[in-house]
Amino acid sequence: MNNQINLDDYKQQIVNTYNDRSHKYDESEWHRKIAYCLVEYAQISDRQQVLDIATGTGHVALKVAQIVGDGHVVAVDISPAMLDQARRKAEKLSLSNLEFKLADAEALNFSNNSFDCILCANAFPLMTDRLAALRLWHKLLKPNGLIAIHVPGDRAFTVGIVLQNVLEKYDVKFSANESIGTVEKCADLLTNAGFVAIKISTQQYGNYITLEQAKQRWTINSSLTFPNPLSQLSPQQLAKAQAEYDTQLEALATEQGIWNDGTSLFAIARKPA
Repeated sequence: MNNQINLDDYKQQIVNTYNDRSHKYDESEWHRKIAYCLVEYAQISDRQQVLDIATGTGHVALKVAQIVGDGHVVAVDISPAMLDQARRKAEKLSLSNLEFKLADAEALNFSNNSFDCILCANAFPLMTDRLAALRLWHKLLKPNGLIAIHVPGDRAFTVGIVLQNVLEKYDVKFSANESIGTVEKCADLLTNAGFVAIKISTQQYGNYITLEQAKQRWTINSSLTFPNPLSQLSPQQLAKAQAEYDTQLEALATEQGIWNDGTSLFAIARKPA
């Protein structure tokens, strides 16, 4: 892999966003829980060769490296700043069986049949062509190799869905999970990519948030969608849409707060032997 990669505007936006988030990314307990759950489903074993796709600050990679022992872990990401955070953590743990590479997950040039296991937590919906990505990763797996991916459910993140519903009134449509966020859709995608022995489990990581926290996510949720949907609105539309967003959230508020759904799908599958 090169130290520099060519990215289109969409992926450069992703890089810029996650470079900015890198110093605070580990404050999110959500990402850590998802990563560790995915590793558990993958049932990593000693001496395996493992590829961690979109490693971020290394939650999955660091956990796996401590399991494979004499095996080896390669962790890739397109954000240099996120990789810097991951490397620092790996150095503190003195892990010698782990390497980090700056790379586009949809343009990897590893040899075919290189890995026993490929994992991708928290990033699969960001892939430009999900089917093509899975087919590439399929080639990189050894025969009978295992893939494990995490996908948010199509109704996950209630606050984001409220934002989505409001913006649709202005002909601004976005949903990163709509084509993969159910068990059936996820299974179909893996089947079309050539995988077999598909198993998909559902976990709930939702929580109650305050009305004020929900309103603050007006900009947070938008900044994690590429391109940012708010950039497509005029100042007048923006003010009106935000007022509608706040009104819909107020209607959802209870004594406990607003339930922010956290449905997550964990899919494992194998390359035919």
